[in-house]
Amino acid sequence: MALHTVIHRHGLALAARRSPLTLYKKHAIRGLATVVPPPSSTSRSHKIVVVGGGSAGIALSHQLLRKGNFAQDDIAIVDPATWHHYQPGWTLVGGGLKSKEELRRPLSGLMHPKFKFYNDSVGAFFPEDNHVTLGDGTTRINYEQLVVVPGIGLDYGSVKGLGEALADKNAPVSSIYDYEYCDKVFRGIKNFDKGAALFTQPAGIVKCAGAPQKIMWLALDHWKRAGLYNSSPSSAIDITFATGLPTMFGVPKYSAKLEELRVQRGVEGLFEHNLVAIDGNTATFERPGGKPQIQKKFDFLHVAPKNRPHAFVSNSALANAAGYVDVNEGTTQHTRYKNVWSIGDASSLPTSKTVAAITSQTPVLVSNLLGSMDGKEPTQTYDGYTSCPLLTGENKVLLAEFKYAGVPKETFNAWFGIDQVTPRRAFYHLKKDFFPWVYGKYHVKGTWGGPKGLIR
Repeated sequence: MALHTVIHRHGLALAARRSPLTLYKKHAIRGLATVVPPPSSTSRSHKIVVVGGGSAGIALSHQLLRKGNFAQDDIAIVDPATWHHYQPGWTLVGGGLKSKEELRRPLSGLMHPKFKFYNDSVGAFFPEDNHVTLGDGTTRINYEQLVVVPGIGLDYGSVKGLGEALADKNAPVSSIYDYEYCDKVFRGIKNFDKGAALFTQPAGIVKCAGAPQKIMWLALDHWKRAGLYNSSPSSAIDITFATGLPTMFGVPKYSAKLEELRVQRGVEGLFEHNLVAIDGNTATFERPGGKPQIQKKFDFLHVAPKNRPHAFVSNSALANAAGYVDVNEGTTQHTRYKNVWSIGDASSLPTSKTVAAITSQTPVLVSNLLGSMDGKEPTQTYDGYTSCPLLTGENKVLLAEFKYAGVPKETFNAWFGIDQVTPRRAFYHLKKDFFPWVYGKYHVKGTWGGPKGLIR
């Protein structure tokens, strides 16, 4: 069933009434990798072991169960988290459009009765021997096929003073990237009425590369409606976007439009400025090419921290030099261990780390893994599709969709000839209402295929 059919049948009004359910807590404690585990006292075996019960893990596990011939406990899921979170919704929380509590659900409640759920961390991977150890240090889990999708974590250490500033409820520093602090963002926006507002984006890996400016546009819109912001020098609030990147966005088509909006709305742009320290109301930035650091005063600061792979992945034989699970960018199969697979944030797939990407990656992994169990070589290929619904204020969204090499791959352009570079109100309701609803209703059950709509 295509996406436009689902929207027509169910309606956005229905979507707005449903509780969106949830991306799992990206910063749940995962346990550190161990080089040599203690002798195992318990050994268990499964056909497929899935490490991670987040957006990728929960969807692909249900797809595997539905498409394959699996008995009770053939598929095991390993994850220490209590909650499964819909993380894309944290931007909406920061903008005052959702509550964070409605965007989470107990992880155990998403488990199909046929799954074996290990609510524990991973100690280490032993791909040469086809097993993993759990964080309890005493349990060995044997597998025929291994899927590694534990997501990635926040690197607070990349910005000196950030952790302390976020934890201080009186500090004017916040972030939509952490469940603990995403509601602090809107409290800060509401209480801010004068001074310098600074929004940052790091160079390097960050989930949903458009999110750091999404919250900026939402804040600007709020302050504009309150009569506190305009693009003239007389504005009570000054807004600066400081990014470690050389442009507003990585895809030229969308970057050009966002740059146009930035200039039009009077937002200062600091490019190739990477936040490295916070001290009181002073932010320090590094610049490339041996240029000296610069400091900038702020009265409101939103930070997007760098992300990093979990240690039990980056320290394992499965990782590439950057610490991500080293897989073929088309087939999602590991480059060395043919019974190991990965998609999503923990994988080396060279595309933006979004839920939208996972919706296209999952069917490829599932098909290729099931074929591998029958002795077949992978035949399905992922083209790098991902999406970023960029909230631009005024209740509008620029719906960026693209594949590898930053080539646009726009769903509504293909169907209706709509150029998605133009922010639209209809796309806003997709982001605010439809996507959270369809995630909780279909994605977590493995029946949502992104642009393909409902899948069998």
